[in-house]
Amino acid sequence: MRIRVGGILMAFLAAGTAQAQTVSQMQNPVFVRGYYHNLPAHAVGHSTSGEIDENWPNSEPRPDGQSLTDGAGVPALYPYHEHAWPGVYYEARFEGDEILVKLDDTRNILAVFIDDKPVAHWSKPGHAIFRIGDLSWGTHTIRLEKLTESQDGSAKFEGFYLPGNTIVLGASPPPISLKAGKPLTITPLSRQIEFIGDSYTVGYGNTSPKRECTKDEIWATTDTQQAFGPLTAKHFNADYQINAYSGRGIVRNYDGFIGDPLPALYPFALFDGKTAYNDPTWQPQIIMIALGGNDFSTPVHAGEKWHTQEELRADYIASYVTFVKTLRARNPTANFLLANYGETEIISDIAEVIRRLNADGETRVAPFNAGSDFERTGCDWHLNTADDRRINATLIAYLDAHPELWQGN
Repeated sequence: MRIRVGGILMAFLAAGTAQAQTVSQMQNPVFVRGYYHNLPAHAVGHSTSGEIDENWPNSEPRPDGQSLTDGAGVPALYPYHEHAWPGVYYEARFEGDEILVKLDDTRNILAVFIDDKPVAHWSKPGHAIFRIGDLSWGTHTIRLEKLTESQDGSAKFEGFYLPGNTIVLGASPPPISLKAGKPLTITPLSRQIEFIGDSYTVGYGNTSPKRECTKDEIWATTDTQQAFGPLTAKHFNADYQINAYSGRGIVRNYDGFIGDPLPALYPFALFDGKTAYNDPTWQPQIIMIALGGNDFSTPVHAGEKWHTQEELRADYIASYVTFVKTLRARNPTANFLLANYGETEIISDIAEVIRRLNADGETRVAPFNAGSDFERTGCDWHLNTADDRRINATLIAYLDAHPELWQGN
């Protein structure tokens, strides 16, 4: 069944959904802020958080001139998470029969799940509040996943909300009766795994039925959650981060185009070069890095900083070593897997990277061959979802054979 609500086309999956719940877009934000309260979310991914002092949508004054408060005369602050990297997700648990999802996102396709079952996909929803209602009363989990890659800017997840008169308004609207939901604790998973890479890690155009794609088609057919990283993490019941950016390398981007390589982007929560990422709770046991395809995508061009391919290789190896050492400083107990996709030159270079790291005392680092001879029927000859599943199976087999990697020591 397909329903158009508030100008946004949402696909509801009749089979396999949590139950016969309804999804609708809220049209009265004052109502929302008056009778719903924020449900703390477990946020995973390179993102930044803050609070909005919001009296009315977009912080504009209410028409009646009154201020929205928390019931004690204190301006109400609403938490948000701003994100740009792919693969981010947000989870929460609650007792109740309805929940709201508040967004400010003009860039992405988002998927929402109730109790691990798909509810809806929202494409560039903008500044919107969606209500998921008519659930059976009881304990539920909600999960919001980002599917697309958004290199051109950031978006905001502005929270989950439950019924409950924890915020009061003035004379209008008149009081109404809602059955208050109850926030429940969601415990972060004990396993954490991080994937650092380029378009293969992003899942660039991986659901496309063809190789020749427009820019819009690449965006629409990129599904990071179907790429090998999230698939592997979910198999092992692990939280995960996907810190990848299509077209970027260790020192050189695709075809030599100008822009920060991945290690220069990595420290930041947003692609602005100034909003630092900092989450002391993120200490992955495993970090898999798959970079190099863009560095060596084409021969060195005239005018680039490297005069020969050998100069590029030397810079790639030295910079890769430095990047791993930087990651080690942030993640003192992590195990590193340096991956390749069967490229002979990169396999050799990674071996030299590991040799140098070992010589400097780094012992928790190993190569990982993700495979070769992939179908590559995704956009621009990228991996398709069958290729992602194949890498996923290879990585699962490797990690099953090395369970000690999850110990982080």
